[in-house]
Parts: sequence; structure tokens; C-alpha cells
Amino acid sequence: MIINYNNFLIEILKTFIKLCIAGLLIGLLKSYDLFIALILLIKIIHVVYKNVIISKIKNWILLYGMSLTGLAGMIGENWGVSNAYWEYHKVSRELPLWLPFAWMLAFYFLYSIESRLIPYLKYKTIKNKLIIAFWLSLLVPAFGEIITINLGVWTYYWPYQLFGVPLYAFMCLVFVHMIVYGILAFICKNQKINDIVFT
Repeated sequence: MIINYNNFLIEILKTFIKLCIAGLLIGLLKSYDLFIALILLIKIIHVVYKNVIISKIKNWILLYGMSLTGLAGMIGENWGVSNAYWEYHKVSRELPLWLPFAWMLAFYFLYSIESRLIPYLKYKTIKNKLIIAFWLSLLVPAFGEIITINLGVWTYYWPYQLFGVPLYAFMCLVFVHMIVYGILAFICKNQKINDIVFT
């Protein structure tokens, strides 16, 4: 399935280093949700500027994916907090201001990883791409959550937890990301858009 294991593993290692930095940033600045929101918003503006505005090939799929993930994530966040399945700490509101931006960047992060890993696949079939997408959406967001949870950003109240992340959360993360993946793959197919991740 994979041509070059070393490069593939280096990409995975770089991903987890970036996650550690992002998790530490949010964890250490958790009381300053407006400041975190501004940092993440600046990153989103940079991503959109680089990939959509000034790029010769306008990556609208990236923008759609970030928007869909942000919307789906916030629906899930509202549902979870209003039903007391989890709770954010050290902020004066139920949902920190940075949440929609974090969800949007989660899509960008996963999309970027996939687009860097897919070239190392010997067979770039949808099946192999889905396998990568499934495992990344299961492990990468959960790893980021482990860091922020253990730095006191929020607490889950669901049972069956692994390092503070419950089994239900693992399933929800995969569900959200795979639904967005399916929608974007459908858009690419119908609109004849050639995208390294979704076609």
C-alpha cells in the first residue's frame, strides 16, 4: 500500500509535533479564549489567502471542508455542552470563542496531512485514501484532545475513557470528519473537481 515508509513516518511524526504545539498553546492560554480565537482566526485567514486567494489553483474544496467542519463541530459542541456531556473550564461562557476556528483548522490539518501522505501510496484508490482518512480522524484529533484535556481545558463526563477521551468522543470525531469527507468526495465527483484527497 505504501511506497516509502520512512517519508510516511516522518510526515506522521511532524503531525504529532504540530499537535503538541497547538495543544500546549490552547492549554496554557485557556483563560484567554478571545486571544486564542484571534490567533486561530489569523491562521485561517493565512490558509485561505494562500490556498484560495493568491493560489493559481483555487482550492475551494479546502474552504468548503473548513466551513462544513466548523459548522458540524459547533452543532456537536452545543449538543454536548447543553446535555452536560462535557464542560469547558477557565472561560466565562459555555463555549470558548476559539472553538469554531479550532474545528475549521482541524479539517485543514487533516486535509494537509492526507495530501502529504497520499503521494506515498502505491495505489491511490479511494479505498486506501479512506483507510488513511479513517485512522487519521480517529487518532489525530483525539491526540490533540488528550493534550488539552490534561492541561485542564475541558472535561468529558462520558464513561470508558482513555487518557480523558471517552470512546464516544472517538466515535463522534470519526463520524464528523468522515461525513464531511463523504460530502466533499460527492461534490468533487459531481463537479468534476480533481483533488488529491477526495478523488
